[in-house]
Amino acid sequence: MVDLTDAERNDYFAEVNQVAKALHKLFSPDKINYGAYGDGGSHLHFHLVPKYEGEFEWGTPFAMNPGEKFLADDAAYEKIAADLRAELGL
Repeated sequence: MVDLTDAERNDYFAEVNQVAKALHKLFSPDKINYGAYGDGGSHLHFHLVPKYEGEFEWGTPFAMNPGEKFLADDAAYEKIAADLRAELGL
């Protein structure tokens, strides 16, 4: 984060916000958890995790791999990816 210029940081967070808005539109979460991790690598990335009141981990930070929920098949994952790409204009 500290290696980014002000313009790069602002552009980065504008994109994070764009993805968050797309997640809200497509999945109607009650909130989104944002996580930035970098101990194991030299790149910057964020996790955006839709959260729903009353469901697993509500009111707590999200686990990286809780093994709690999986989709039925690869086609279900591709549908989510396609919907996100369409919403983001990619």
